[in-house]
Amino acid sequence: MSRALRTLLAVSLCLSAAQAAVTREDYRRAAELSTKYRDLPQRIVHGMHWIEGEHTLLYSVSNGDDQQFMLVNAETGARTPAFDQARVAAALSKALHDEVKQGKLPFGEARLMEHRSVLEFSIGYTPWRCELDKDTCAEMRDVGETDEDPNAKPANRNSATRSVASPDKKWDALIENYNVVVRSADRKQTLVLSTDGSEGNYYALESIVWSPDSTRIVAYRIRPGYRRMLRFVQSSPPNQLQPLYPEVAYTKPGDVLDLQQPALFEVAAKREIPVGNTLFPNPFNLSNAVWWKDGRGFTFEYNQRGHQLFRVVEVDGKTGVPRALIDEGSDTFVDYRPLTANQQDAGKIYRYDLADGKEILWASERDGWEHLYLLDGRTGKVKKQITRGEWVVRAVDRVDQERRQIWFEASGMKPGEDPYFVHAYRINFDGSGLTPLNETPGNHHVEYSNDGAMYADLVSTVDTAPVLTLYKTTDNSRISAVERGDIDTLRAAGWRPPEPFMAKGRDGKTEIWGVVWKPANFDPAKRYPVVESIYAGPQGSFVPKVFSTRGAPLTELGFVVVQIDGMGTNNRSKAFHAFAWKNLKDAGFPDRIAWHKAYAAAHSWYDISRVGIFGTSAGGQNAMGALLFHPEFYRAAVANSGCHDNRMDKIWWNELWMGWPIGQEYSDSSNVDNAWRLQGKLLLVVGELDDNVDPSSTFQVADRLEKANKDFDLLYVPGGKHGAGGMSGQRKLQDFFVHNLLQEEVPAWNESAGAGSEVK
Repeated sequence: MSRALRTLLAVSLCLSAAQAAVTREDYRRAAELSTKYRDLPQRIVHGMHWIEGEHTLLYSVSNGDDQQFMLVNAETGARTPAFDQARVAAALSKALHDEVKQGKLPFGEARLMEHRSVLEFSIGYTPWRCELDKDTCAEMRDVGETDEDPNAKPANRNSATRSVASPDKKWDALIENYNVVVRSADRKQTLVLSTDGSEGNYYALESIVWSPDSTRIVAYRIRPGYRRMLRFVQSSPPNQLQPLYPEVAYTKPGDVLDLQQPALFEVAAKREIPVGNTLFPNPFNLSNAVWWKDGRGFTFEYNQRGHQLFRVVEVDGKTGVPRALIDEGSDTFVDYRPLTANQQDAGKIYRYDLADGKEILWASERDGWEHLYLLDGRTGKVKKQITRGEWVVRAVDRVDQERRQIWFEASGMKPGEDPYFVHAYRINFDGSGLTPLNETPGNHHVEYSNDGAMYADLVSTVDTAPVLTLYKTTDNSRISAVERGDIDTLRAAGWRPPEPFMAKGRDGKTEIWGVVWKPANFDPAKRYPVVESIYAGPQGSFVPKVFSTRGAPLTELGFVVVQIDGMGTNNRSKAFHAFAWKNLKDAGFPDRIAWHKAYAAAHSWYDISRVGIFGTSAGGQNAMGALLFHPEFYRAAVANSGCHDNRMDKIWWNELWMGWPIGQEYSDSSNVDNAWRLQGKLLLVVGELDDNVDPSSTFQVADRLEKANKDFDLLYVPGGKHGAGGMSGQRKLQDFFVHNLLQEEVPAWNESAGAGSEVK
């Protein structure tokens, strides 16, 4: 046999082996990965809540496949069932028209309200309420929701059948024919306060706020903006043959917005006190007015369109003269969303009025990091920067005005620890007495009793089980250890937690953190292609920090999967965050690529010559952007439900990060306008009923790719919404990377029995 023939035979044998390497059994394991380990951990706490007026904590704990809701009395340590789960399951089964098992209630967190007679929780995004003494459960309506269509014309939205009662209960304010009217509670007297309202410049009932003494009213007059409608073709409705054509209201960047302007009325005199608008001429939105308790005036928060100025405006309650109480400005963006305890996705604005506005607690990034300030409530000037340093405040949990102390959450304060780990602290108003409440390494979530005397601390990491402990707030002394998770059985079953890794970013000094999921049968002697799961939305940080059995199904097919938070994401310094400003195409890619290279340098099995990437929504935009702007590194991408052009997506998210008015930067970051750059392999996924991101965004990308004569795949999901695809879409994603990174043939799915429903 000649050398050439032997070489050809060897290559043929290698190719045959490669084509057989990924089997149906591998796909079956990948499909089962999300449930394989789910029920193995023991005593895993999922949610907790103090019962109002009690030193009793409600929490849920899973023990294998059984979930229990428990109460622990912090004073005695006694633990009892929180409620009769069998009765709740029966009531839910009746309401849902589907069987609910008592040990598998479809929610992980709950609240006991109204002297333990009411249970409130959410199933998915829908709030529910169970009347425990009546054995009934029903969906709750959102606060403020009415029978009327919130997108209806002003004439219907401001119905005279609804009203706002005065504090003394003697008057009701309502809207009649677009104007503000006050009616006595006995309905014997009616006062018309405005006559200039119209369909094109109406007063909004939901904005009406009475002064504490019931003598004055603030109401917003609104000039409606452009009402854009997003229209769909529902090709395959479940209950009829012919298609449907639903639509939703959907405002996009650059659209003309409603113009809100406050109006002040003196009720008895039936007169308007003019309020000049020079301090708030171009609102993205105004918060509802809040009166000072002494009635001297009211404040509202003005977020200027473009999100570079956030102002607290105070209006004199007698003269209507406004003044700027607090100005928060930025050369990039002011993240106007509230600072909350949501450790992944929280904004930067926090305000707490002390002594009826004598002083104000305020959060700001004005020194480059999110910190707390004590302001003079009369002048708005800084009396004291309460917290400072190269770390960030993540949430304010409690304020004690008498002791002049603040309990807050922060990350990045502990040298050598993951800078995203959240810890709880206490500090005095004057910046003294900074006290850590929990020193255990890991990510902490704390909940305080209503009187602030006690707190519950739940801590975990990606590879350590949650531990729930109760403490006294006064001296941080431990009351009792409530639950300690046990994951020995999980580890014995072969579970591999994601492994954290830190490398320096594009500047050679900033820490970039990520995690790595390895295959269960990992062999360091092999070379593994890499697939990155990306979501680079600036609203949060996304690399997991707490315990979960969630795995990465692609690992079962021979890949290593990673997730990274690059510059431009949240919860670090202002400079770190601002990389996203008018530059969403950046997506932290220079940091991500540096991270990949650093990991590869330390691990010979990590093959960065074969890197794929996938993501959904903003992650879909990011995934395709990897092939457009960094084709030298990324080889294949799956982009699901991508907002591929920021002019096509929802207004708040895109104008916050990309700015207003619309400029060249929108085109520069557009996957549509840059589609001609495509290199590598691309799979686009879109649901025809996506009401989160306009499906046309994906179709416009496809149109430009076609016109540029580019090769790509498109998965259109009839009836699909945001993140469409389901099990079939997941399998197609896996097929895509197997074929394009492993260079292997995928199973002939149509030849297997039941291929349309599951992997066999």
